[in-house]
Amino acid sequence: MNKSIAILCLSAGALTPNAYAENLKVEELEAVIVTAPFEKTGSKSARPTTVLADQELRTKIGQTIGETLKNELGITSQSFGSGVGTPVIRGQSGPRVRVMQNGLGNNDASSLSPDHANSVEPILAERIEVLRGPSTLLYGSGAIGGVVNVIDNRIPESLPDKPIGGAAEQRYDANSNESASTVKLEGGNSSGVAYHLDGFYRGHDPVHIGGKAIDEAAARSTDSSLAGVAALDNSDGVINNSNAHSEGASAGMSYLGDAGMVGASINQLNNNYGIPPDGSGGGPIRIDMSKTRYDLKGQLKDPLPLTDMLRYKFGYTDYKHVEMDNGAPATTFLNESYENRVELEHQPMLGLLDGVLGLQSVNSQFAALGAEAIVPRSDIDSYGVFLVESLALDKVTYELGMRGESVTIAPDNHSDFTYAPLSGSASALWNVTDQHQLSLSMTHSERAPQVQELLSNGVHEATRSYELGNAHLKEELSNNLDLGYRYQADWMTANINLFHNWVGDYIYQQRNSSVFNEDTESFEGFCSADACLPILESRQTDAVFKGFEAQLTFPLMENHYGLVDLNLFGDYTRGEFSNGGDVPRMPPLRYGLQITHENNNWSGNIRLTRGEAQTYAGANESDTPAYLLLSLGAQYRLANIGKAEAMLFANAKNLLDENIRNSTSYLRNFAPEPGRSAELGIRLTY
Repeated sequence: MNKSIAILCLSAGALTPNAYAENLKVEELEAVIVTAPFEKTGSKSARPTTVLADQELRTKIGQTIGETLKNELGITSQSFGSGVGTPVIRGQSGPRVRVMQNGLGNNDASSLSPDHANSVEPILAERIEVLRGPSTLLYGSGAIGGVVNVIDNRIPESLPDKPIGGAAEQRYDANSNESASTVKLEGGNSSGVAYHLDGFYRGHDPVHIGGKAIDEAAARSTDSSLAGVAALDNSDGVINNSNAHSEGASAGMSYLGDAGMVGASINQLNNNYGIPPDGSGGGPIRIDMSKTRYDLKGQLKDPLPLTDMLRYKFGYTDYKHVEMDNGAPATTFLNESYENRVELEHQPMLGLLDGVLGLQSVNSQFAALGAEAIVPRSDIDSYGVFLVESLALDKVTYELGMRGESVTIAPDNHSDFTYAPLSGSASALWNVTDQHQLSLSMTHSERAPQVQELLSNGVHEATRSYELGNAHLKEELSNNLDLGYRYQADWMTANINLFHNWVGDYIYQQRNSSVFNEDTESFEGFCSADACLPILESRQTDAVFKGFEAQLTFPLMENHYGLVDLNLFGDYTRGEFSNGGDVPRMPPLRYGLQITHENNNWSGNIRLTRGEAQTYAGANESDTPAYLLLSLGAQYRLANIGKAEAMLFANAKNLLDENIRNSTSYLRNFAPEPGRSAELGIRLTY
């Protein structure tokens, strides 16, 4: 702890003398939050938002959407080896974080189990937006953690200014010998037709780490199924079976006219990745995933009196996830879904009131096939209606929203489950002065249990556990309070968010103290054979989540040598059960600093993050130690090459080669985060 504080202080102090330039004025371009019901800049929204685009996005892209976002405030990644990285927002993950593509759910099976990778490929993204707080209920009542919207312009909504353009990108990471390539073509003509084509390939070898793969003491203390294993097969410097490869392509076309637009697209994705072993022996577990998706989008201007825009989106997803046990299929998960979304935006009333009325439906046929099918085939239907209104009065902007849903889960050989979640939100943004801004938002959100939380019952080889659901689960009831403060002056900008979330009947998965004996197919209090598995059980009780996100930016220098900024940041989430105990798999306290230098076409940064030890791990879970994460980044824009613009970028990650155990990961004791790595890349835009 003392060492990390000293490093932070020395790094900040090195640039302090003569750092502040007189009359320094930093001008920032504000980003439009296009997924919100109204187009607003970030400074005019009372809802906490994060936006990655352009050069910042290109340099932060990782192998998964979780890895891409994991250094943003309030966001971490729930890793399950290198092939899986789902976003964790304010300690919430799975069904409480809705991941979307172009405003529609990606509708895979990533929210059902931690070993299921998200089917969104970040290397194709042109923009990623993260919404927290009240705005999440616009896209689903259960997203109490947040909404991640990945925008890739698959269906063009504007006419390009040239008949052919696009981009090509190549990157290489030395840690796992990863090579990633992508190409995009876009264009249009004067008749109003626009098109989009893209494709990518990514492949890497096993991931290298800064020590042993398995923390044997922690693994044995929390997993009694390892008691019968005399010696664990523990690799050093590398995670076995962590290689992966994926490829995909998309094609889209749209027609744009004075009255609106209509377009369609098709996307194909294939992904194959390994699950890190627990050292007990046995054949490797790999996941072979594929997804085909069709999208349709339409917009009509002034469709009815007193209305501005009618929007319609439709998505069809055919998803398949095969778990291979030593080369043989064990369990196959299938999800065929249809999603419809209609939004009607009305004209301003009385010059003050803006609003959107919407309808949404998601209809899925979910099945788990094979000898180890742990969830019955189910028809899942969700229908929702939502309304959001915004009212501006003097210096205060108010926003009110509501959403009602009907959810039905109809499993084979079991009675139906029906729920009617109701949600509402209210927020206010007060421009106190030109420099000071206060925001307050309150949200009541209800979430229906998912089928795996209700009815899981069986061995799941990919998670190496016996998963046990609870058919008596009730709806989650969440009440969230979010307070924000923004300050902008010549010498500093500040953004601070405080949140407090009370959740009634919170559903979580807890490691049981018993084990399942595969030989006798029975539950035992301790492991009496080699064929034992831990039990992951769905439980429900009241919980409270609280925390903060804070960022301070100081301009240290602005002269002919360029611009230097110092950024101080920190975030924290604490999850506790109301009846005592800690919510499992919560992120630790993080804080640090980043120094950024920009000069013409050059920019670079050094970032140091301290993650404190997570000592509130939860029952039957292990604590994780503190770590220091040191990273460097640099980008350079080359002069135009013909009609193309080139950007070179390089990243050095985890320079201290720390063996970091991720407290949000189910595999924290078997698969640490990647060790020291160097990444090089080039992107051509033409």
